This record gives sequence, structure tokens and C-alpha cells, in this order.
Amino acid sequence: MSQLATEVVGTCPASLAAAIRREVWTGGSWEDTAHRVAAALRRRLPGPDLLTPEQLSGDPAGYQTHLVHAEEDGSFSVVVMVLRPGQATPIHDHLTWCVTAVLQGAEYEEIFALRGGRLEVVARNQNQVGTVGGFAPPGDIHQVRNSGAGIAVSMNVYGTDITRVGSSVRRVYDLPVR
Repeated sequence: MSQLATEVVGTCPASLAAAIRREVWTGGSWEDTAHRVAAALRRRLPGPDLLTPEQLSGDPAGYQTHLVHAEEDGSFSVVVMVLRPGQATPIHDHLTWCVTAVLQGAEYEEIFALRGGRLEVVARNQNQVGTVGGFAPPGDIHQVRNSGAGIAVSMNVYGTDITRVGSSVRRVYDLPVR
């Protein structure tokens, strides 16, 4: 699994960070926060140029994540993920709410439910550029794969400070899938 940097390595537009901050500070459930942040991100969706060309080329050894914003009060982080063709995350869930947005390429996502010690696929999504979605635990077990021929880039907003907790991932699943 990719390791997250503990320092900001790219840029997040100040207007986007401010919009996310407003939605986070509004309060409410994790699910409500994720939906509001997703709506704010849809209105201000940046391009993949938040990273350098070198960062955007990815790494043949595995997908890469780049921290572009960590809110001072620890309430959220913004990460840009780069996947080369065929690369995938492990099946995982999150510590808190999460919002994802595809900035370049295409990502194939499978969403799972844990049933009787096995994972069951409950949804499959082919996420194209501009696709934005939000979710919160429980019900956030998923895997993301670059399903295209080029580099896939997505923005991920997490309801925690990645520099403080090390990763947004709560658990990686290595269970049978049906």
C-alpha cells in the first residue's frame, strides 16, 4: 500500500480548502458532512495540475498518494492519488468520512459489504473524470483500480489530518469475496 507523506507536496486551491472548511465546520453526521463536501468539490473541481509532472507520472511499483492540504485544526486533509494502468488499492475502509473525485483518467470501484466473514460485492462503479462521491463508515469498504490505458488521478478528502494519524485507512481486508 502507498505511504502518505507527512508534509504537503502539492497545491490545493485556497478557495477549495475554504469551501471544504465551511462544510466541515457546519457539523452534522459524517454522512451529511461527506455529502456537503462532495457538493462543494463538484462546484470547484480542480484539474490534475495540483501536482508536478513527475508526481503525475506515477510509480511502476504501486499507486502513489500526495498530500496537498492538511487543515491546521486536524479536521480534514486533501490527498491526490495517482494510479498507473492496472494499479489498485487494497480492499479497505476508512477511519472517517471520505470524498473522492476523479481528475484524470478512469477509476473502477468495487464496494463491498462484510457478511458472514466474507466480502460481498454490492456495487461496481466506472468513475470517469468529474465523478465525485462521498461516503462514511460503516459501509465504506471498497477497492479502486485504474481501469484505463493512461494515468488515473483522483482527489481524496478525508475527515482527519493524515499527518497526525498516518493514513486514512482503518482496515485492509484479505477475506474471500463472493
